[in-house]
Amino acid sequence: MAGPERSEQQVDDTLHHLDDSELALAGINMLLNNGFKESDQLFKKYRNHSPLMSFGASFVSFLNAIMTFEEEKMQLACDDLKTTEKLCESDETGVIETIKNKIKKNVDSQKPSLSVEDRLQRQIIIADCHVYLAVLSFVRQELSAYIKGGWILRKAWKIYNRCYTDINTLQEICQKKTSQEHLTSDAANDNHTPMEGLSEESLSRLKGAVSFGYGLFHLCISMVPPNLLKIINLLGFPGDRLLGLSSLMYASESKDMKAPLATLALLWYHTVVRPFFALDGSDTKAGLQEAEEILQRKEAAYPNSSLFLFFKGRVQRLECQINRALSSFHTALELATDQREIQHVCLYEIGWCSMIEMNFQEAYESFRRLKDESRWSQCYYAYLTAVCQGATGDLEGAHSVFKDVQKLFKRKNNQIEQFSVKKAERYKKQPPTKELCILATIEVLYLWKALPNCSLSDLQHMSQACQEVSDPSAAGLKNLLLGAIHKCLGNSEDAVQFFRSAIKDNHEHQINSYVQPYACYELGCLMLDNPQTAGKGKVLLLQAKENYTGYDFENRLHVRIHAALASLKEVVPQ
Repeated sequence: MAGPERSEQQVDDTLHHLDDSELALAGINMLLNNGFKESDQLFKKYRNHSPLMSFGASFVSFLNAIMTFEEEKMQLACDDLKTTEKLCESDETGVIETIKNKIKKNVDSQKPSLSVEDRLQRQIIIADCHVYLAVLSFVRQELSAYIKGGWILRKAWKIYNRCYTDINTLQEICQKKTSQEHLTSDAANDNHTPMEGLSEESLSRLKGAVSFGYGLFHLCISMVPPNLLKIINLLGFPGDRLLGLSSLMYASESKDMKAPLATLALLWYHTVVRPFFALDGSDTKAGLQEAEEILQRKEAAYPNSSLFLFFKGRVQRLECQINRALSSFHTALELATDQREIQHVCLYEIGWCSMIEMNFQEAYESFRRLKDESRWSQCYYAYLTAVCQGATGDLEGAHSVFKDVQKLFKRKNNQIEQFSVKKAERYKKQPPTKELCILATIEVLYLWKALPNCSLSDLQHMSQACQEVSDPSAAGLKNLLLGAIHKCLGNSEDAVQFFRSAIKDNHEHQINSYVQPYACYELGCLMLDNPQTAGKGKVLLLQAKENYTGYDFENRLHVRIHAALASLKEVVPQ
């Protein structure tokens, strides 16, 4: 026993001699390399060591809560974040303003004051805590929580913006010092100002720390549709996509503890957000090169990280390399032995890849396991389980699971669960055919923007499966899906005809209310691709936006319409 104990003590001694920023970064890296428990233990052990380590412990607590949605863990995360916030509290005067006050002797010189570095660090941590508390409020999905969360975010943005500006100013001053230029500012020459001991290296790390939150704000707000943007602008939020991306890139390459998180945020944006919201229009491969470059740069640091393997699988799926993607997801699943939630996202992707290949048995097994093991979205997983089970030909088993969907319905404000219940209710009353269940799997692939990831042979099989559906009540949905499939196959003329038929189907509006606006959007996007019909395309997009309301996934479509119209403005200046 002596050997292992000494080894553990040596590791502990090594960590203890790191400064708090290096210790925090080591803890986050540990987490990303499948050491979730070890990371949690490290941060808990040193949480009273410094504000940064306290924040690290609270962040792990937040991550635990957001991955499980368990009320007890969410409350614990709130308490931890508030404790960290209280530890960091000081007056919120900007650093540059504080330096000026110090010079003017407007503060008590006898009173011990925080260094510039510590002051900035604490303010950034407070802003980070605000953001995570707001996220936990939003998860509860109550109106009062949304209002409270919105104002918390406003406070966070103000701190990020001020700290970002102050750090840039201080970096300019440091650069002037380094180049030995004459400084006229007394603040830079006064040996007794809080500037003392502040190096370019520490400023660079602090800029990395603030750039994570600052960049995420810009990136997320840049994707918000105009109807919601008006509300957000009242809170004082801007939104610059390129500035957001460059800030996250800076954070990703910094030595701050959030550098790995910035890397994950970039991978999430390029492999999940961009394709899902069609931010690049018809370019389904946009962002993949950037994601691949990030994965290659970070491979040495995270050789066996289940999270990085997950994103590698996402890239492979988006490149239509389904077999390779399945291999990556299965490996990530095996590596995430102590990370149940990462296992679940891997199972989810395995289910998707299996649906793409129309391997409904494997898809059924993945979604059934999620339905049984997951503590959230069980209603949605039950629906996916049922349609895949029905697609295998087991209609009696599928009918039984459709009955379970309503029982598992928990989040009434969740669009995905509402959609699942509505669909399941229909199939519960009228047992579906195998053909309708296969159509339902293709429908889900369409709604989640997965059809562009399918091979030509898979798309042809799906087209054939849609044609075999004879139920008149599904005619509009069938035409929408056939239009989307032929669009992916490059058969634009056929796609146009199918989309037009879907728009005209008034019967479908009663059952699948989203079909008409989505078909209108799809037809508009097709016409945008041709300069001669771009004007008609814009009109159709505006019709999809303004002529329909109250349908499934309305906000999702509005984000896509917003992105399509924004790309049109870039090509044709207004």
